[in-house]
Amino acid sequence: MAASWDRSAPVWTAGDRARTAAKLMLGWVAFLWLLEAVDAATGHALDSFGIEPRRAGELLDVVPASFIHFGFGHVASNSVPLLVFGFLAALSGVRRFAAVAAMIIVVDGLGVWLVSPDGSNTAGASGLVFGLFGYLLVRGFVDRRVLDIAAGLVVGAIWGSSILVGLSPANTSVSWQGHLFGLAAGVAAAFVFRRPARGRSTVPPARPLIP
Repeated sequence: MAASWDRSAPVWTAGDRARTAAKLMLGWVAFLWLLEAVDAATGHALDSFGIEPRRAGELLDVVPASFIHFGFGHVASNSVPLLVFGFLAALSGVRRFAAVAAMIIVVDGLGVWLVSPDGSNTAGASGLVFGLFGYLLVRGFVDRRVLDIAAGLVVGAIWGSSILVGLSPANTSVSWQGHLFGLAAGVAAAFVFRRPARGRSTVPPARPLIP
């Protein structure tokens, strides 16, 4: 059966995608600041949603931990890269971005739960930030799209040194485990959610008929 094309369906332009991506990430970051304001107003009651490793009950905090921060300085340090990386990632589609972000958050949280040191409490959007960095870095090569390759190279050139510092175990002020698992999850997400190759037919070729 031939595929039909709905001519009445709206056509998304580059401007539409950019506006949608910008609104999404501005709302996301604003939500992080709102949560931190609530946390501060309640005597840091939300800090309990961080991940304490290898405790069964803490598995429920794997997702919420990515939205909680330990002070306004903490959320501020994640805001700009999250805005930029999230915007660039969401340009390829909000649904794809949501799937990528969900994979990064879950894999990163489980990694933190498994390997973080005893007695630690890990929270913050930096795991997602590192994941989106890894995703953007390799997405263009996986999808074979020149503009995405260029965007990934620019992101790598600007933030690459900061990413390397955040991965160092010598940096005891941050969770390098969370950064590492986030980065790995982002790279994996580029392959898991890769775009189908252009022009490649999904219909198997017909078998020749022998008279």
